[in-house]
Amino acid sequence: MNYITQDYIESYIRSTLKDREGLMKDMEEYASENHVPIVQKEVAALIEVLTKAVNAKRVLEVGTAIAYSTSIFAFAMGKDGHVTTIERNENMIEVAKENIKKNNLENQIKIIQDDAQEVLKYLEGEFDIIFLDGAKGQYNDFLDNCLRLLKVGGIIISDNILFKGMVATDELVIRRKRTIVNRMRQYLDYICNHPHLDTTIIPIGDGVAISYKKREV
Repeated sequence: MNYITQDYIESYIRSTLKDREGLMKDMEEYASENHVPIVQKEVAALIEVLTKAVNAKRVLEVGTAIAYSTSIFAFAMGKDGHVTTIERNENMIEVAKENIKKNNLENQIKIIQDDAQEVLKYLEGEFDIIFLDGAKGQYNDFLDNCLRLLKVGGIIISDNILFKGMVATDELVIRRKRTIVNRMRQYLDYICNHPHLDTTIIPIGDGVAISYKKREV
């Protein structure tokens, strides 16, 4: 329960979605057993549909973890799609590389090991989708370079945007999370009012924002 929707609605939505099989199921179980945050079932379905809907062929991901969402993007794009994903945790990268290899996605996924804020400053190219799922308090710091790297007509998907409901109401805010909550509120205000973006917020998972780049920055 993420305090985003009523638990019975969350449970019902998840019951309508097909379960993952094979290695993807194994990755879900590994994440649960080892307390590794991955996208929730309904968010996984959303990013898969969006990837196919915009016919994405180049995805940039901030926050690889065990390469669960990375693999979803790669499978959704097909063999001519490519994911560039950024992760600074060396232990996560080792697990991610093993999962990528098992999924036969080595030719479709490139992992960059470094701090995302530094990588984004120097990264080149143009992406159809950028997926933000890294340090929640740094989304504001990522945005300008993400807009530079995103093609016109592309989308930024920002995960965990409501942060267990705390962003929506002070009644849920835990004191030690106040700084992250304030930064996330600032980020949402920025992307919802940015002159070059059209943004919507979807209350599934831990909250997802989808921003469409309508013209060049």
